[in-house]
Amino acid sequence: MVVPGRSAGGRCEECARLDRAHSVAADRVADDPRPYRVYLAWFGPGLVKVGITAAERGPARLLEQGAVCFGWLGSGPLMAARRTEELLRAALRVPDRIPYAVKRAVRAALPGTEEERAAEIGGVYARAVELVGWPESLERVPFRPVDHVRAFGLAGAPVARGEVGELVAGGAVSGELVAAAGPDLHLATPAGVVVLDTRLMRGWPLVPVAGGEPAFPVRHFETAADHRQDGLF
Repeated sequence: MVVPGRSAGGRCEECARLDRAHSVAADRVADDPRPYRVYLAWFGPGLVKVGITAAERGPARLLEQGAVCFGWLGSGPLMAARRTEELLRAALRVPDRIPYAVKRAVRAALPGTEEERAAEIGGVYARAVELVGWPESLERVPFRPVDHVRAFGLAGAPVARGEVGELVAGGAVSGELVAAAGPDLHLATPAGVVVLDTRLMRGWPLVPVAGGEPAFPVRHFETAADHRQDGLF
């Protein structure tokens, strides 16, 4: 099997499907006794998602996803968390997935203050807690937004112009690391800041190279307005 240049897991497509089939995110695990938390994550203007994570992991899942800001909704058994996630998807049309390419594009135009970044998920939280149909076993928690801009190094970082589309044999990219959000490295190159998804690097050798223009295909970002969700409110 040939692993595609855009593979984010170092696996062929068939193996990647098998791996996802056994994950909690694929909704194939129903008997996990651990407590879970439901969260709202914000990635940029117009982009809010709902998700769940094992309570013992704390905010690690949000950091891994590159969530710029997030807040907890509640905690409880796995299936209660799943039902709450589905309730928000159906009633408020809040998705449970946002493509990484979209996250990268909107990350270039973030509001300047923590209050501005938290305002959108605060509004979704207020609507969510008023919904009828919350599972009784899920304990709601007060809204306390957590901001990751400083943790990611995005405060004052240069705006990224695009992302490395795929890795190819003989290609290279080098630059100064200016920020890191989830799996993404923001690298300052002579051609400007480009984002490299480190998940693409699995299985590739790393060797020192001299600085220069990126020798991988680079896709320029669209405007943030092109990626806003429709109908969230």
